[in-house]
Amino acid sequence: MDETRLQDLISRGMGIAARKGGVLCDAFRPCDAGPPLVLRNRFLRLSVAFNAEDPSFRRAGAYGRAAYYAVFDSAYTRPGDYLAERGSRRVWFLAEQLPLLPVLCVLANRVVSLARPTAPVLAGLNAYGGVNRAMLTPVLTEWPASVLAGGGGPGGAGAVELPGDTRLAGFSVLLPAVAAAVPRVDDLLSDDLGRNFIVASAELSPLGWRLAVRQVAS
Repeated sequence: MDETRLQDLISRGMGIAARKGGVLCDAFRPCDAGPPLVLRNRFLRLSVAFNAEDPSFRRAGAYGRAAYYAVFDSAYTRPGDYLAERGSRRVWFLAEQLPLLPVLCVLANRVVSLARPTAPVLAGLNAYGGVNRAMLTPVLTEWPASVLAGGGGPGGAGAVELPGDTRLAGFSVLLPAVAAAVPRVDDLLSDDLGRNFIVASAELSPLGWRLAVRQVAS
């Protein structure tokens, strides 16, 4: 039996299992750098059963881990697609979908936007050399992502750098790869909690983007 035929049978069987014990999800495929969970990007409704990288479904997710396996008919999906549960607010993106292997998903706990500061356009001296929020160029807008503490280095000191100031934390951000946007070092990231970050490193892996960011005071 060839690999394509075998994968088709596996996908069909996974779809049957998901309909028995999964939850109903809408599948979205981003077409640009704008918000991905909009009606024009929705292409499928299907049942999905998520497990904490445990095909036997015998353990819950570990604290601080975003990776899960997903059981569903994967014949029509691909890495970078989003799955939004209809009965809850949980959102996932597909990180890896290899033949004959479980589909790896990432649980998105935040909604983030990425912007790029615009360099001064005047020759010679400029009146202001800091970041002008009115001149930021959007890179990604309102994308569900995994944002977990850790990464980005030790962080910077507080706004006034007093001896008792607490250093701001570093975070690791996981995003699907999208052709319309390439994150860069020094891009600015904000989330739905009103927090602001600066990108310290941007790694494009086979599973998508992994950003190390440092929280900033404003």
